[in-house]
Parts: sequence; structure tokens; C-alpha cells
Amino acid sequence: MDVINVTEDADTFTCNAYLALGETPTLVDAGAMTGVAEVIAEHTDDLDRVVLTHQHGDHVAQLDAVLDRFDADLYAYGDHPRRTHELTPDESLTVGEESCEVVYTPGHADDHVSLVSASSLFSGDVVVHDDGAFDDGSFGRTDNAGQSRERLIESIRDLLDRMPDSVEHMYSGHGSVFHGDVRAVVERALERAERREPKYPDE
Repeated sequence: MDVINVTEDADTFTCNAYLALGETPTLVDAGAMTGVAEVIAEHTDDLDRVVLTHQHGDHVAQLDAVLDRFDADLYAYGDHPRRTHELTPDESLTVGEESCEVVYTPGHADDHVSLVSASSLFSGDVVVHDDGAFDDGSFGRTDNAGQSRERLIESIRDLLDRMPDSVEHMYSGHGSVFHGDVRAVVERALERAERREPKYPDE
């Protein structure tokens, strides 16, 4: 599956927004980069759907612009005025050309979901490869109001239970795309989260 980070060249803070091409062109998160709709249009004339991992501002600031440009459906777990499909845990949906299972993974955000296929993980902010706090296995911050380290730990464990050993591509909301032993990266993230130490010195 051809997956493109369409916010890779952003010079302002944004999440990674991933365009998955194939029979069902899909954008996973819209990001906060002005002009992201134009970048998507450089790769496809047809965007079938936008799937949100969660609705923090850095993931949805450009959502209206993308939906308006492509008249795409919006798939989200949390309520949203433009949502056309409510994501439910354990359902399957096509992202690009892969069938993904929706895994409910709150802790960083109450409405957080991850997408798992036989070969790929779209992890949003629950687990990332590198983010400045840790390399080769980190996790979403949980020091803001409404966030929970304990619930995040449970979510990472759930993700490991659902994720087949064949997953070798990790597309997370921040940091680098990772190709290789994704399970090992997620296990390291879990180990670090379970220490229950502040992720950042100012937490």
C-alpha cells in the first residue's frame, strides 16, 4: 500500500496526516498544515474518506478544508458535526487497499482509536516511534486534563493483543514512520509507560 505523509513539509506544529492510496483512497487525520488539501490533490483527484484517530486540534484543524475540497466521508469515534460514519470498536474498514480493524485506545484522548491491518498500524498518538522524549518506542502524553496514564497503558496492552506479528509498518501521529518489527517498538513503549515516570521533565 502506498502511504504518503502529506504534512511532512509543514513548518508549523501538526500531526502526521497519512494519505493511503488504493481502491479506497483514505486520509488518516487531517492535520493542521495550511494547504494540506492541495498536497493531497497532487496525489489523487478522489478522496473517499477521512478517518480520525482523535480530535485534538493538531489532527483536525484542516479537516473542513479537506472535506470541502474532496466531498469525502468522515469516519470518527467521537461526535463531530460533519461525521458521516461513527467508528465502533472491532469494526473493519478499508484504508487504501488494506482492511483495518478499529481498536479503541483512549488515555491520550477519550475518543482515540488506532487502525490495525495484517501489515500496518496507524497508531495516532497512543504509541509513536520517536518523539523527542524517547526513541524507538514512545507513547502519547497524559499530563493534560482529561488524560490518563493508566488508561493509556491499558490501551497499549489492548493494541498488542490485537496486533498480528506480521505488522511491519507503523504510521504514528508524530515522529518518524517506522518499518520493521513494530511489535517490539510497541512493547518498548508499553514498558516505558508502565514506569509511570513523567514523560517530560515539566510534567
